[in-house]
Formats: sequence, C-alpha cells, structure tokens
Amino acid sequence: MFWFLLITMVVVVAAVTLAVIGGGDSEVLPEVAPEQLVDPLPVSRPVDRADVEALRLPVGLRGYRMADVDDILVRLGAELAERDARIAELEESLTGASAERPGGAEGAGEEGPA
Repeated sequence: MFWFLLITMVVVVAAVTLAVIGGGDSEVLPEVAPEQLVDPLPVSRPVDRADVEALRLPVGLRGYRMADVDDILVRLGAELAERDARIAELEESLTGASAERPGGAEGAGEEGPA
C-alpha cells in the first residue's frame, strides 16, 4: 500500500509540474477581444455632470484600459481649460464694466429701487 501511495503522489506531482512549466506553445489564458468604450463622451456638445456620472470604462486584464482612460482625461482636461478661460474672460469683462460705471462696483449695490 505504501508503494502505491508513493507512486501515485509522484505521478500527481509530475503531472502538475508539467502542466505548470511545460505548457507548450498554447497560452494558459487565451486572448480576449478587447472591450470597447460603450458610452463615450458626446462630441457635439460640452460634457456635463450627467455624462461623467454615466461614463463606464471597459476593464482590461489588469484594470482599466489605459488608452481609454487617457483619452477621457485629455478630453475632460481640455473642456475644463476652455471653461476656465471662459470664466476668466467673463470675470475680466465684468470687472471692466464695473470700473467704467460711475461710482465703481461699490456704489452699484448701495442704490435702492427708484
């Protein structure tokens, strides 16, 4: 009985070793077709909060696909830069308009209804 268990154990260890090391030309995990971004950000209009909340990135073997994440971050960064520039432009025009008024910005809030 001892020899039978010893031979069985050697065969099992050899089979596991060959399966792990000598996998041959075949891969352990076959390549899977990459997922594509299902709901991309809209191109025809600026991105809003609902678009970002609804966004779902495809998952790869080791996490999110870097190319898709990079594309989305570049797009969001560009839109934020455009909005920041527009806000700065509007604030500058508001400051310029209030400086041209007689009394400046301080006097504008002190006047009551006529």
